[in-house]
Amino acid sequence: MTKKEEILRIFPDSLKPRWEQALMQVDKLQEIRLAIGRPVRVFLSGRERFLSDKGLTDYNCQDIWCITEKEMDEILQNVCRHSLYAFENEIRQGFLTVQGGHRIGVAGQVILNGDGTVRNISHIRFMNIRVSHEVLGAADGVMDCLYENASFFNTLIIAPPGCGKTTLLRDIVRQVSEGNIYAPGKQVGVVDERSEIAGSFMGIPQNNVGMRTDVLDGCPKIQGMMLLMRSMAPAVVAVDEIGSCEDMKALSQILKCGSSVLATIHGNSMEDVHKFMYMERSGQDGRGEYRPEMIFDRYIFLEKKAGICTVRKILDGHGNVISAKRAV
Repeated sequence: MTKKEEILRIFPDSLKPRWEQALMQVDKLQEIRLAIGRPVRVFLSGRERFLSDKGLTDYNCQDIWCITEKEMDEILQNVCRHSLYAFENEIRQGFLTVQGGHRIGVAGQVILNGDGTVRNISHIRFMNIRVSHEVLGAADGVMDCLYENASFFNTLIIAPPGCGKTTLLRDIVRQVSEGNIYAPGKQVGVVDERSEIAGSFMGIPQNNVGMRTDVLDGCPKIQGMMLLMRSMAPAVVAVDEIGSCEDMKALSQILKCGSSVLATIHGNSMEDVHKFMYMERSGQDGRGEYRPEMIFDRYIFLEKKAGICTVRKILDGHGNVISAKRAV
């Protein structure tokens, strides 16, 4: 199935014709934003466009499509195969993953349990369809810095949102799993809490994460890391978007079991890594119990300029620059 067909399957038959022209550029399509009573917004290569009966247009067009409540409900029912109950677990987490690894974020009225946890999201009035794009070879420019004597360095990828952290992580996972010129293939375990790395649909990865990779889809990171260690014995464990002392404690446990770790975090600098991950805890020294230098051997910093994601620098475990700018 082509990517265009995968995106079209999200919409009921009555709405498919509206998307034919927009999906002619599906390789540039990043997001589709839907909100009841508001214009349908389409993002192509970072540029915001709108949709009319005639296809893509600019905001000053007279016939911009504003999605109705009925149309939104039809899309949701179509995605959930007319059984919202069957997808209640995914909806409660705020997103659904469809065939092809495309992720549909949802928002609306939140219903809480007695303990304050989310029981469900009803009256869904907003959707963000994020189109999955694999970039095979995205990690080619960094792999030489991630090995020593065929051993994989514990690696942290740091970047602001939208700079390609997950894309780079996914391709590193693939190359470590498949094997490369620096080492034979290794068993990799991925904890895919938000279904963004493997993009699993009904448990089957839609993205190429390598033949030696096992995936725990939709599982919280901390529990998932321990589950993988007990059940699948990975040589490398990969997780996306860490950000707490509890995450670091789990990563430390992974290292004690003899596995390597690969992770990402939001930020721009080493100061951000400390700020977001090791803020002061009661009774501790303000740096946290698990400092980054206790865990990681490599730090990859990403940035985006003129719409292109690049590696700004790579540091070793002591903070020394071992590589300057590289393409992703």
